[in-house]
Amino acid sequence: MPPALADRLATFERRIADVVRSDVAFIEAIGEDLVTAGGKRLRPTLAFLAADLVGADEDIGMEVALAVELLHSASLLHDDLIDDADTRRGAEAAFRRYGNVVSVMSGDFLLARVLMLLARSGDPRFTHRMSEAAARICEGEVLQFQMATLETWEQRFYRDVIEGKTAELLATALEGPALLADAPTDQREALATFGMAYGRAFQMQDDRLDLLGDPDTLGKPVGGDLREGKVTHTVLVLIERGVEEAADIVRRHARRDGDVERMRALVAEHDADAATREAIRAEVRTATEALAPFPDGDAKGALTQLAERELGRLD
Repeated sequence: MPPALADRLATFERRIADVVRSDVAFIEAIGEDLVTAGGKRLRPTLAFLAADLVGADEDIGMEVALAVELLHSASLLHDDLIDDADTRRGAEAAFRRYGNVVSVMSGDFLLARVLMLLARSGDPRFTHRMSEAAARICEGEVLQFQMATLETWEQRFYRDVIEGKTAELLATALEGPALLADAPTDQREALATFGMAYGRAFQMQDDRLDLLGDPDTLGKPVGGDLREGKVTHTVLVLIERGVEEAADIVRRHARRDGDVERMRALVAEHDADAATREAIRAEVRTATEALAPFPDGDAKGALTQLAERELGRLD
């Protein structure tokens, strides 16, 4: 990663703490637990690298980083409640600790801070891009529930889900600095294409490891998606190949003892993981090839490295 990136991320941590500050103790506590607790800070990193690629001022990258990360954090508060999650980043989920009302309203508070940042940017194109991302996030969550309810288990729907859940906001983090810096159209489109492809690869890999990963490495039990009735790429490969037992396990949310282990066995028996691996490789190729309009340099190299990291996680 470019040496200056660490300094910008440190500044980001100070700035986001200021943005989420509140005189209401519960909101302040949730902000400290969720927003200022760190994490990978992938979206701010992408915003800073995109700003470097298009030659934008550092302030532009920072404004995009703050807005995107706050939108992401607000969605996490709502997601945990929807998914009935017990923990978030190793700590007790906010709605478990403070209740549903406080958690939902704190998420709305973060959305209000996003609106403040968008107003400050003064660029209707970035505001429109953020509103589209927020809508896609909501659509992705509802579509995932709809797939489970109606059993519309198809790869095209799964693709829409992972784009809404993950890829759209990564693409916004990358395209935002280009919009605010009024970069050429081909550069904006290249960054958006990279973000969508990288986001799909990232989410497919996370979903794959949720079923096939090592629990000790993941730090949690495998099969969480199955227990929530969610279908992922590898499971969809089985269903599309007519493996009815896989569909039955999804229908009953893997409630029987041994269901997760049996799904893992079915994946091995039908070599379903190979299709998922190839799909991830294809998305990484799309992402890295999208960066062609940009000259070689630290920022481009860092983005390429991020995308290719998903290939390393295939091992």
